[in-house]
Amino acid sequence: MHESDSFIHEVSEEVRRDRFYAFLRRWGWLIGAVLVLIIGGAAVHEWRKARMQAAAEAAGDAMRAAYLETDPAERAGRLGEIAVEIPEAAVLARFAEAGSRIEAGERDAAAALLAELSTDGGVSDLYRQLAALQRVMLLGADLDASERLAALEMLTGAEAPFRPLALEQRALARIDAGDAEAAQSDLQAILDDPAAPEQVRARARQLIVATGGEVAPVDAAPAATVDG
Repeated sequence: MHESDSFIHEVSEEVRRDRFYAFLRRWGWLIGAVLVLIIGGAAVHEWRKARMQAAAEAAGDAMRAAYLETDPAERAGRLGEIAVEIPEAAVLARFAEAGSRIEAGERDAAAALLAELSTDGGVSDLYRQLAALQRVMLLGADLDASERLAALEMLTGAEAPFRPLALEQRALARIDAGDAEAAQSDLQAILDDPAAPEQVRARARQLIVATGGEVAPVDAAPAATVDG
């Protein structure tokens, strides 16, 4: 029985070897190709990482050089060139260009840049919303009233990243339209939002009072008690 078991084991091993070699003959080329892809993929990944780092450094150097330009119009021009020539820095360069255009007194050009950013499908939603908000803040009452409110409506959702600032801007738009009650509702929503920055909350309180509303007193911290 022992010899029989040994024979079966040897035959099984032989079958396994034959199957293995047959597998290699049939699929060895594919294994080799996969290994080449894995090794090559690792090399490509390292190359891409190095390229991205080099691009980021080049973008940073270009942005720093642009900001050394003291004339805002000249600086805006250089930032516009960076946005075209260095795609990795395009979004930040366009925001910076808009800021420089404002500084140079070129408000309409800045507003146009922000409008482009706010509708650019290649830009993340966060940056699109920021651009839309900045455009509304820049143009204010000079923007068509319905367009102003429509733009802010999209920025005041519960999960919107700039909701407190957008609510403040909508309150100002409603004040300009003579709707103090609706404005106070937006301002109260700011006070009810625990994520609202204190500076925005302070302005909301002031605006509520300025429009004839009342602000509930801020709860005072409970007085400390001494046991015993």
